[in-house]
Parts: sequence; C-alpha cells; structure tokens
Amino acid sequence: MFARRAEQTRLGGVGQVRNSMDRAAYLLLNRLDLEGPMGVKALAAGMGIDSSTVTRQVAPLVDSGLVKRTSHPEDGRAVVLQLSSRGLAKLEEVRASRRELMAQVTDGWTENERESFCTLLTRFNTALSARQAGLPASDTETPPTS
Repeated sequence: MFARRAEQTRLGGVGQVRNSMDRAAYLLLNRLDLEGPMGVKALAAGMGIDSSTVTRQVAPLVDSGLVKRTSHPEDGRAVVLQLSSRGLAKLEEVRASRRELMAQVTDGWTENERESFCTLLTRFNTALSARQAGLPASDTETPPTS
C-alpha cells in the first residue's frame, strides 16, 4: 500500500502545479540544482542511468528552456548542462507545492510525530540505498534531522 500511495503522489503537490512535472524532469532538475552544472556522463552516473537515457530525457527540458547547454569552463569543447533561471523557478514552484501537500497530509500530527516520521523515513531510505549499493543496512547511519 505504501508503494502504491507513494507512486500515486510522486508528482504530488496541490493546486495548478499538481502533476505539472514528470518524475524524470523533476529528478534531473533537482540534481542540477543540488550539484550544479555537469556533463551528461556525470549526470547519468549520479542518477544511476545510462547517458543515452539522460540525453533523451534532457532534450525536452532544453527545448522548453528549463535547462541550458553551455561550454565547459575548463574545456570549451565539452558541453555541460545547467539549470536555467526558468528551470529553477519551475523546480521551486513544484517543491513548494509538494511541501504544501505534505503539510496538509500531516496537519493533525504533533511536532514529535512529524520528527519521528522524518527520522524513520530517513532511516528507511538510507537502508534501501545501502541495499541497492550492496551494503548491509547496519553499515549505514541515520543522518540527524534538524
């Protein structure tokens, strides 16, 4: 049930922004925002997918002006992908909508319940990541929440 609900709300959000960005676009824009400009190979490696998939997924983002292709600062022959100001604005709009959805879903929760949920969900996600990387879940630490 958890997986089904998570999939149903993965685009999430409320209002007009709801379902306005597909999963691949969100993940690509989010990574470019968090890690800065990078080449297709680095983006693909960081996301655990192949370069041809990234190339295919990023093309509509470039066409719509959410991502820019620019020259690499150290090697002008290489191309890097960079989040545009329009892309950042759209990403922030979707993030705000998702935060609002989570606030609505947890509206009746106490602060302690929210903190416990965040701690356990972080621990769960860390264990899943460790499993995917072939590490025992006990080798991972739960990052502190703040």
